[in-house]
Amino acid sequence: MFSLEEMFSVRGRVFLFTGGAGILASTLARELGKLGACLILTDVAPLEVLVKELDEAGVTVRGYHMDVLRKEAVEEVAEKVLAEWGKVDALFNAAGGNMKEATTSPELPFFDLSLGALEKVVHLNLFGGAIIPAQVFAKIMVKQKEGGCIINFSSMSALRPLTRVLGYSAAKAAVSNFTQWLAVYIAREYTPKVRVNALAPGFFVTKQNYYLLYREDGTLTPRGEAILAHTPCGRFGEPQDLLSAVLWLLSPFSSFVTGVVVPVDGGFSAFAGV
Repeated sequence: MFSLEEMFSVRGRVFLFTGGAGILASTLARELGKLGACLILTDVAPLEVLVKELDEAGVTVRGYHMDVLRKEAVEEVAEKVLAEWGKVDALFNAAGGNMKEATTSPELPFFDLSLGALEKVVHLNLFGGAIIPAQVFAKIMVKQKEGGCIINFSSMSALRPLTRVLGYSAAKAAVSNFTQWLAVYIAREYTPKVRVNALAPGFFVTKQNYYLLYREDGTLTPRGEAILAHTPCGRFGEPQDLLSAVLWLLSPFSSFVTGVVVPVDGGFSAFAGV
């Protein structure tokens, strides 16, 4: 038998984040690092300031420039991680984002959306944000005696397509589907010790969606007001709200949980609007 503290401990475990410079990923990484996890942060965005901050806080951390859309780049990082730690306990597929050019507006109707922009959003969120890193790191995990965890990042827009964000909604729906597919594939073909799940965050304020939720003067847009009106908890999510769900998915307590998409949304997906 394990104590609750032991069951939820992440001390000494090796966690790799794609999209590590993003708000949600960096906040989760920071909190897990404080609890003793070893962090590998990857992104195409600069990581030096974040890595230095975490290092000075006593967190074991490495940062690598990595383009998730280039499999060879992901494999190069995997080789470095294995050379230093010999394992990867969890992969957080947090890379993703949206583009204004793939989002409808009064000035940009669906009929005029750029196919190129839509393709970029789908490629980033589905292929770079889930499939390619999973190909590389799940291959490592299935060979590990203790297995591993993959946590993908889906979205509320995968459950019910939100207005305007066409490309993003389609891509995140595909991420949820891929999460279920990969969970079954790995458990049946290799080992049930490698579990694949996803988080579906509700409305968290990030760099990518700020312009949809707030005006330049800091007041809510009509869309931001509508979201809060349909969120029973009455607020936007804080990145820390994801931590408890993550600790559960990483824990042996969830060893019978694979192929699920967990909403962390303040009740948004449960509310019918009346």
